[in-house]
Amino acid sequence: MNDMIKTDNIYYEYMTQNEDGIAVQAVKGVSMSIKQGQFVVVLGRNGSGKSTLARLLNGLLIPGKGTVIIDGIDTHNDELIWEVRRTLGLVFQNPDNQIVATTVEEDVAFGPENLGISPDGIRKRVDDSLKMVDMEKYSEYSPHMLSGGQKQRIAIAGILAMEPKCIVLDEATSMLDPRGRKEVMVVLKKLNREKGITIVHITHHMEEAVEADLVMVMEDGRLVLAGTPRQIFENVEELRKAGLDVPQITALAYDLRKSGVRMDVLPLNKDEMVNTIRRLIKRKNSKRLISSSNQTEKEYNPDSPIIKVRDLSHIYMQGSAFQQKALNGINLTVNKGEILGIIGQTGSGKSTLVQHFNGILKATSGTVEVDGLKADGKDLKELRQKVGLIFQYPEHQLFEETVYKDIVFGLTRLGIDAREMKKRVFHVIDLLGISPELLDKSPFELSGGQKRRVAIAGVLVMKPKVLILDEPTAGLDPQGSLEVFKILSRLNQQEGTTIIIISHNMEEIAAFCHRVAVMNKGRLVFCDTASNVFSRYEELRSYNLDIPKITDLFRELHDLGYNLPKTVLTVEEARDSILGVIDAETGGME
Repeated sequence: MNDMIKTDNIYYEYMTQNEDGIAVQAVKGVSMSIKQGQFVVVLGRNGSGKSTLARLLNGLLIPGKGTVIIDGIDTHNDELIWEVRRTLGLVFQNPDNQIVATTVEEDVAFGPENLGISPDGIRKRVDDSLKMVDMEKYSEYSPHMLSGGQKQRIAIAGILAMEPKCIVLDEATSMLDPRGRKEVMVVLKKLNREKGITIVHITHHMEEAVEADLVMVMEDGRLVLAGTPRQIFENVEELRKAGLDVPQITALAYDLRKSGVRMDVLPLNKDEMVNTIRRLIKRKNSKRLISSSNQTEKEYNPDSPIIKVRDLSHIYMQGSAFQQKALNGINLTVNKGEILGIIGQTGSGKSTLVQHFNGILKATSGTVEVDGLKADGKDLKELRQKVGLIFQYPEHQLFEETVYKDIVFGLTRLGIDAREMKKRVFHVIDLLGISPELLDKSPFELSGGQKRRVAIAGVLVMKPKVLILDEPTAGLDPQGSLEVFKILSRLNQQEGTTIIIISHNMEEIAAFCHRVAVMNKGRLVFCDTASNVFSRYEELRSYNLDIPKITDLFRELHDLGYNLPKTVLTVEEARDSILGVIDAETGGME
């Protein structure tokens, strides 16, 4: 096979200067070869150079040293740079960075139009591309009316419409719901398998890497590992030191191996793990199954409500041709001190719901009450001190000259004196693990994870009783995501802060939330404990949702008759359950 992508010792540095006056090197001597028709996944923590590498491949950036060859064309060749970009399409992490038109179909048509495709050809490409990402019914919508996940599908469709030989996706599935991620992966595999399109997929979702032909790992601007998924995920500790992780199934197998269970090869998916369990646990006993009720539910006070939502409905652009009912008769009570997860497919109304809790949106009908205040416009200033809302990309909320000024911006509007401000700032940065040395820096000099913490700090200094986070870990590497949830758990336990989390990451919701509210098409379909919600597998699937991979594994093992609980939410619970059965039924480790 020919090389689709070949890089030879490429370097790239940004003009931004660090405090030593040295240009920051983002890519440091990367050499690699990707064959035509390969499916490649690139892993690496935030700041490892993945996005810079993607832009070097597309010719948006030109290496300061070394060469990038795309299908035989050197990106240094200015005269052929458009041929490079026609050959290799790039899908960005944030869809707003590449949506240019006023309607969805116009945006998808933009690329083919610039390639000189005939009107009939453009029409077919637009229709086919929108169908592939399940967005054909939104063709006449304005992109700004769509949710973040829906915009991402449009961005992918825009690249597909150009029929490139290679597609590079820079965290393009990070804002999609579980079903949407699956569908995009199906589309990518189909394009790869049936049309021979080379795929380079940059992601933080380890399960997506399992499906690749080749996995590359970047760290500190360098390519540090490359191999098949099985070769890469055997290096569990090395990956974790690099801020990454392994799929949940592999993590469970690794924990079992560390506990003394013999396992020559670490399974990568559910089917492999089921076969491994079959070898480990010889006997089945369908009459003596362990009940899932032995799990310890996380504690909070269910009898002390802080938010009451009654018959809430919201209609966008009411009275216009684009009128859309985003919420329909929502009834929900959020209790003091709980961590509530809200899940639902893209466009189900999750973000619309929480924006009523601090008065950003007003109800079309129904009421919202927060700690005794009605969110109807009369007490908005006081309400917003009680409820802090952090958006999908909290770093976009940063704008001041220094980190300190950004954090205290809200306090200055309240007339808080300087001594009290300083006291609050240092308390919050201690909670969040922000170094005091960063306070005098520009927020725009910080890494993605640091920016996210600073944005959270600017909300926490207001001492909110309720903290709402909309996709708080979107785009973060596994280590960064874990750190965010540790911070949230500490806030909840030490400060008593009520926390509401919107997320498409079912594993995070299962591990950290007391209760989970499930949204579908603007309705709240049910709200229950995490274990009860994720035991309703078929119902969640009907809402285009999923369950954690470890939960899915135990559901199947239970159905096969193994003496294991049906609903398990974390790797730790899974490990302990299996070890208990191995000890009881085989007399110890094999």
